[in-house]
Amino acid sequence: MPTRRQADPHKPARDRVVADRSFLADCPPRMRELFAYWDDRRGDRAMPRRADIDPVDFPRHLPRITLVDVDGEDADGRIRLRYRVVGTKEVQQRGRDPTGLEVRDAYFGPSVDDVLACYEAVCVRRTFLFDPRRYQTADGQLVDDQTLFLPLSEDGTTVSQILVYAERQVEADR
Repeated sequence: MPTRRQADPHKPARDRVVADRSFLADCPPRMRELFAYWDDRRGDRAMPRRADIDPVDFPRHLPRITLVDVDGEDADGRIRLRYRVVGTKEVQQRGRDPTGLEVRDAYFGPSVDDVLACYEAVCVRRTFLFDPRRYQTADGQLVDDQTLFLPLSEDGTTVSQILVYAERQVEADR
């Protein structure tokens, strides 16, 4: 699953992610489809509203979808994120269902700081991010991961939710 755009795994997320459409040349077809759907729904706005997105329109993507609520900031000024919806493939690969939990407590990635940095970049930049990454999880799984973060906004300015689509190969899946 690694692509020509495979990132340096040692770079911090802010330097590794792609926030332009160049990723579309190498990303998986389903990811391209979901990006085109999101892009169409946003129209001339920076981000679509949640009401603009209808899961009925992309049923074959749902197992790999995660919807994350942006719940303001914590006492340290870090963004608070909570899993609202987690697709069945995501649950299977994680080994548990994190629905309702904060991302910092139930993340799937190389580190909590790396994962939160991607979400924070989406909120600050108010645009999509593509994060290609190969890493080892805390429990020792080797993962080839391509993740697309798509912001949603109720007011057109502030990111209120992030629609995430991930295609990954976990060592146990190979």
